[in-house]
Amino acid sequence: MKAISSMATRRVLADLTAVTAATGLARVDIESVGGVDAADRVAAGEAFDLVFLAQPALSRLADEGHVDAATVVPLVLSQVAVAVPAVGAGPAGLPAGAAFDSAEGVREALRGANRIGYSTGPSGAALVSMIEEWGLSSELEGRLVQARPGVPVARSLAEGEADLGFQQLSELVGQRGIRILGVMPSDCAIDTVFAGAVATASVDQERAGRVLKFFASPAAAPIKVQNAFGVPGR
Repeated sequence: MKAISSMATRRVLADLTAVTAATGLARVDIESVGGVDAADRVAAGEAFDLVFLAQPALSRLADEGHVDAATVVPLVLSQVAVAVPAVGAGPAGLPAGAAFDSAEGVREALRGANRIGYSTGPSGAALVSMIEEWGLSSELEGRLVQARPGVPVARSLAEGEADLGFQQLSELVGQRGIRILGVMPSDCAIDTVFAGAVATASVDQERAGRVLKFFASPAAAPIKVQNAFGVPGR
């Protein structure tokens, strides 16, 4: 079976598909690219059996008839975290809690940063929108560094292209050369639900549906948590 996903979920999907292959449910080959590119390719008619994207993007594809709306199901909850360079550090691990006590701490960190790395996709757009709402767009003009599609913000931090970075926690954990301060505080949290759906172009929609059902099942929850994701509805 053939599937496409955004980069943010590539590791957890790899672990989930390893289970489906080992149990004989299905072998699923997933191509992970930038979320915008993935949605564009599905919308252009490229054939896939399963599609995994942020829920709003997947809902748009369902409205356009590219995925079966009845099969759209939330799979993981992703939180945006804050990180800084840490030259010579080992792989970044899970942080203990929030990066700052409140949104005010985030605002001050943004003002104090020379170069601010952020990602493409919904989490990056949400950060830019938040900066605009806080009235900081003019002050931070020229200091925002958007990572190229499919390139992690961690690389920008590790290579000195940014000194403060914002990306989904699952994308930062395990990256070298960075230190994760924590997730965004509750009063300015940026959370994204990633969902899955069966593509209308699938040649085996029944089997694709069974794979998706497993991905959404309680049995898959430990794999999601191990990959620094939350489980929607918990």
